[in-house]
Amino acid sequence: MSRRNRKIDVTVITGLSGAGRSEAAKAFEDLGWFVVDNLPPALMTTMLRLALHSSEPISQMALVIDARSGTFFDEALEAMNKLRLDVSNFRMVFLEADDEVLVRRFEASRRKHPLAEEERVIVGIQRERVRMEPFHMAADLIIDTSQLSVRALRQRLRASFDTDAEDEILKATIISFGYKFGIPLDADMVLDVRFLPNPHWIPELREFTGLDENVRDYVLGQDATSEFIKKSNDLFETLLEGYSAEGRHYLTVAVGCTGGRHRSVVLAEVLGAHIESLGYGAKVIHRDAERDPGR
Repeated sequence: MSRRNRKIDVTVITGLSGAGRSEAAKAFEDLGWFVVDNLPPALMTTMLRLALHSSEPISQMALVIDARSGTFFDEALEAMNKLRLDVSNFRMVFLEADDEVLVRRFEASRRKHPLAEEERVIVGIQRERVRMEPFHMAADLIIDTSQLSVRALRQRLRASFDTDAEDEILKATIISFGYKFGIPLDADMVLDVRFLPNPHWIPELREFTGLDENVRDYVLGQDATSEFIKKSNDLFETLLEGYSAEGRHYLTVAVGCTGGRHRSVVLAEVLGAHIESLGYGAKVIHRDAERDPGR
């Protein structure tokens, strides 16, 4: 069956055990995708054939595969590489998290790690991380869930996949954040805007966020802000054109200030609007804007 006959979007959801594959699968179901969980890699081609030749052909299918899938590590990468060539639009999403976070999640659920055998959970996590490295390297989108709530994970996935199936433009996710709460670990690029005057130190602006007009006007009124926007716009015009030419489909940009409420929020919105004006997809997420400014 030729590639042009396989008009279907296929997304493989994989990654480390405990990193959120089940929640990702639910998010895809909510977006209207046909989801198959715990699929043995050897059955990927069969599943694709059934989807294409059913009485109501499936246009979007998500396959969840993990370390429970028997001969996963021997067969999965080969099967996914074949799918990448065979279908009209293939993506691989890789979910990961810090070792400490994964250990806590397994302890809370009282589940045994699939690769731990009779050893400690951390041994299984480290063993799986090594074995999964080829998939990590081949992934189109990597999401670190260490600091993400279920809601935030679903938001990230909607930002990348809640579009028309025919739309293959590069999609950028812009995340504003506060350095005091940690850098988003899955960001492809990080822009530090802490060099700009901080509205936090102006009493009448402190309780507002960068989504409020008074804060936005203050931040955009700075000479340094104008220069930063001009140079970052030039940078992204070059980068996005290059990424698109190389076939890249996702880009995650983090914009950070001290608390993630003022400067980063304003400039993430500006950057998102500029990216959209260039004809690319853009979704802006404000990770820390609603956090208690006193923390």
